[in-house]
Amino acid sequence: MVFTIKALQFLLSISILVVIHEIGHFFFAKLFKVRVEKFYLFFNPWFSLFKYKKGETEYGLGWLPIGGYVKIAGMIDESLDREQLAKPPQPYEFRSQTVGKRFFIMVGGVLMNILAAFFIFWLILFKWGELYIPAENAKYGFEYNPIAYEIGLMDGDRVLKADNHIISEVNDIFNNLILNAPKKMTVLRDGNIFDINIPEGYAKRLISLNLKDFASYRIPTIVDSVVPGSNAFIGGLLKNDTIISINDIETLSFTDFRNELSKHIESNITIGLRRNGEFTQINCKVDIAGTIGFLPIQIVDILGYEHINYGFFEALPAGMSKGTKILADYVKQFRIIFTKEGAKQLGGFGTIGSIFAPQWNWQRFWYLTAFLSLVLAFMNILPIPALDGGHILFLAYEAITGKKPSDKFLERAQVIGMIFLLTLLIYANGNDIVRWLGK
Repeated sequence: MVFTIKALQFLLSISILVVIHEIGHFFFAKLFKVRVEKFYLFFNPWFSLFKYKKGETEYGLGWLPIGGYVKIAGMIDESLDREQLAKPPQPYEFRSQTVGKRFFIMVGGVLMNILAAFFIFWLILFKWGELYIPAENAKYGFEYNPIAYEIGLMDGDRVLKADNHIISEVNDIFNNLILNAPKKMTVLRDGNIFDINIPEGYAKRLISLNLKDFASYRIPTIVDSVVPGSNAFIGGLLKNDTIISINDIETLSFTDFRNELSKHIESNITIGLRRNGEFTQINCKVDIAGTIGFLPIQIVDILGYEHINYGFFEALPAGMSKGTKILADYVKQFRIIFTKEGAKQLGGFGTIGSIFAPQWNWQRFWYLTAFLSLVLAFMNILPIPALDGGHILFLAYEAITGKKPSDKFLERAQVIGMIFLLTLLIYANGNDIVRWLGK
């Protein structure tokens, strides 16, 4: 069920983005009176699931869900229509247009994806605002993946800065380590502020481990409610009790408590706790699932959170700012792909689909759709033949030199680009399969 929900979200998101992208090419082609012969969501080798023709354009749905396309008359694209290109150029064809017009037709898809992302972020911020826990609210500090201990961080430390970048929320720590490769971190520990040096190559080590969480907010284990009839209920656990030990082993955070509890499945334990400011103990049995039957107070109720609300017009610049920052961070992160560690983490459809929520969540769905729209825009503008950026590269050459590359050269470049992209697609999805088999 979880797989189905994630897959449906992924399919809907990609479908929306592909249509938006192709509308960009379609719009500028029509604006300059260039004939668009086909407009397809998904590819349709050999046959289509659905198609109909209106005017000069055939609209359809392909069966291979890895993108989509518009077939523009007189353009060397993935269709490799040699028969059309062998005929004399016609005024309504792409190849008959000026460099400027051809540029806008090619950049239209990328432009639409960027504008769509800004538009979605605008509406997200207007409807839901922004909700986050500020780093300064972390009165119990952060807790870390064990790899953080290697550079001297300890559970309970609060990272204040990475070089000169202020840490405003806990995820900023990992993002800065990966994107900016800082040389030091400024840390608050037990009221003292000091610097920790970060060794060279630490970011590559983090990438190679494919970490999901480097740091998280540290909170104590405070009881919110006890399940009637559970082992905790029988043992005498009460609302607002703070659990501080199991069998005299300190569990100062909820993570400590959960990890220690997992060592005592189907065993009797002694729980140390603070109740009304005084220390007391209770005896309890751990069930086969490694739980005792209570719900802890949630992190936002312990640390508090900031909720920024935006008016309709206020949300527009905020949405553009968010989109710009996400795009800039992604561009920085892109260089990682060209490292040995980054290439191993490259993922395909499985990796992308896994980032969607296991239950349908419209806020997260639209956030991820906006994010993927920016990714699609950036990937398409790369100067690789068969992508929009490859066409733009050859247009730039023509504009500078005044010489148009031959159709034969463009056709060969298109084939090389398609082979490269297909190889990359197979490699990325192969990584997904290897990771899945290794679970």
